[in-house]
Amino acid sequence: MAVFYRPRRLLYPTEGLMYLWAMEDTTPQRTEVGKLGEFGLIDRLTAPFHPSQSSTIKGIGDDAAVLDTGGDRLTLVSTDMLVEGIHFDLMYTPLKHLGYKAVVVNLSDIYAMNGTPAQITVSMAISNRFSVEALEELYEGIRLACEYYEVDLVGGDTTSSNKGLILSITALGTVEKDKVVYRSGAKVGDLICITGDLGAAYLGLQILEREKQLYMDQPGIQPDLEDQQYLIGRQLKPEARKDMIAAFAHNGLKPTSMIDISDGLASELFHIGKQSGVGAYLEESGIPIHPDAKMMALKFQLDPTTCALSGGEDYELLFTIDPADVDRVRFLPDIYIAGEIVPASDGFTLHTTGGKRHPLTAQGWNHFG
Repeated sequence: MAVFYRPRRLLYPTEGLMYLWAMEDTTPQRTEVGKLGEFGLIDRLTAPFHPSQSSTIKGIGDDAAVLDTGGDRLTLVSTDMLVEGIHFDLMYTPLKHLGYKAVVVNLSDIYAMNGTPAQITVSMAISNRFSVEALEELYEGIRLACEYYEVDLVGGDTTSSNKGLILSITALGTVEKDKVVYRSGAKVGDLICITGDLGAAYLGLQILEREKQLYMDQPGIQPDLEDQQYLIGRQLKPEARKDMIAAFAHNGLKPTSMIDISDGLASELFHIGKQSGVGAYLEESGIPIHPDAKMMALKFQLDPTTCALSGGEDYELLFTIDPADVDRVRFLPDIYIAGEIVPASDGFTLHTTGGKRHPLTAQGWNHFG
């Protein structure tokens, strides 16, 4: 088969301006983005990039970038994007709730570094179906989040969109140099800890999606949310765990590694394992699941543990501690010891309440699936 080439002009910044004509293959190999997944795509695209600034302490690969701009505190930077039809559905997501949640998911990344958020920027692309009043409602949610978490809105950008709404928020925070926590610090023998409870946000989403489908089939039908305020609230109005960072400081505890649970417990545990070069085992009995979540999972004929492992959007904290610090967390409210870090050769396993061991698989949210 013949291969056709066309000339490509490359500019090289030498003493003067030199142009080099290169030959470019017009039939390049094609790899589907979905084949790599979100994190595989990030790894591939960013592999050629290496920090050149001495102030860049940590770049890609953690919940937030870490910058040293002088003084006794480090600067933390995290950004996230929410796209209509992918991350949220305005058929059942009030704009005020969306604004609040968009802030929270970014602040959660700052807390996952053991830091304190201070400022945010908000950028958005909007189609002409959004009125000024609708956008005011969105920003009221953003304002309420800023007020509650004591962060300032300091800038952003606004542009038009051909379809729908896109929100991109960047959060900035700080952390004392000796208090920053990365995903890469877990050691064999460390205990695995989880805050709050898991799986409720996913099950709240299942209720909302079910009612949406019923409405689509029977317009005018009244939604039946089954009085599940807790599950619906965990989906539409999550909270970041700033209280846990305060509790760590008050009790003199510094986790050895930490990550926020946005894509499911299993997926986040794999991230810690990859960055730390370790494996892990989880005790099923140690995974915290709210009673309402257990009941709703069974109603949907789902396994509650699977919902906790793979559901996502809980925005709780998964962290590891040195065994010597166990007394520092044992009596703290809303923290559960769920397993132990093991050598990488042992892999990742789940110990069920029935006494069996199963390989742990990460089936969290795939943005390109």
